[in-house]
Amino acid sequence: MSRMACKLSYDGTAFAGYQVQPGKRTVQSEVERALQEIHKGARVPVVASGRTDAGVHACGQVLHFDTELTIAPERWVSALNTHLPDDIVVTNAAMVEPDFHARYGAQAKEYRYYIQCGPFENVFRRHFAVHIKQALDVPAMQTAAKHLLGTHDFSAFCAANTTVTDKVRTITHVAVQPSEEGLLISIRGTGFLYNMVRIIVGTLLEIGTGKRVASEMKVILAGKSRNLAGKTAPAHGLCLYEVDYGQPLFVNETPGQVSMN
Repeated sequence: MSRMACKLSYDGTAFAGYQVQPGKRTVQSEVERALQEIHKGARVPVVASGRTDAGVHACGQVLHFDTELTIAPERWVSALNTHLPDDIVVTNAAMVEPDFHARYGAQAKEYRYYIQCGPFENVFRRHFAVHIKQALDVPAMQTAAKHLLGTHDFSAFCAANTTVTDKVRTITHVAVQPSEEGLLISIRGTGFLYNMVRIIVGTLLEIGTGKRVASEMKVILAGKSRNLAGKTAPAHGLCLYEVDYGQPLFVNETPGQVSMN
C-alpha cells in the first residue's frame, strides 16, 4: 500500500463545495469517482488540506489517498485527468511517507481574492473576480490590513454558525495590491476559520469604499463579535492558492501552478 499526494486546481463555479454532500456535485465526489474507476470499482477515499465552499476556486489544493496500484507518480497525473471533468485538473503527484496527512500536516495556507474595478465587468472574469464599480481607497485598505498581522482571536471574522471554540489564528502575510484589472488581496496564515478570508475581504471593501475608516479594523478585532465586521464577500472571488508543508512535496513544484490572473 502506497500513499499518494496530489495537487489540483478546480473551477468552483459548478460545485457545491469541496466536501461530499448527498445529491450534490462536489470536488471530492468527482475525485473519488475517478479513483474508483481507476481502481476497477473499489472505493478510494481522499483527504484534502481543507474544504472550500460552493463557488470557491483552487489552484493549490492538496489531497492524499492510499492505493495498492503500482503507478508512477507522473502517470497518476494523466490517469486522474483522463477520468476527471474539465473543471478539475491534477497538476502534480508524488509518493509520500505513510504518515503524511494533507490536512494535519499543512503548516500554512495562502488564499487570494480577486477584484475587478471599473464601470464595466469583464464577462470573461465574472466567475473568478468580484466586480466593484466605484474606485477603491487602496492605501486605506492597506493600512487596515496591517492590523491583521500576527496572532489574534479572529472571532469577529468567523461565520456565526461555526462550532469551533478556539478562534485564535496567526496571519503571517497580508497584502492589498493593484493588479491589471483591479485589486488582488492575498492572505497567508497557519490556519483559517470558516468564512474568515471572505469576511476579512468584505470588511476591507467597506473600508475601500468609504463606509468605514481604516482604524476600525483594530477595534473590530478587539471586539471579537461577528456583528462588528463587514459583510461576507462573494465566494467566486476567492482562490485557495497554496498549501505549505514546510518542504516541497512535488518535483518542480511552484505555487499557484495554474494562474488565476
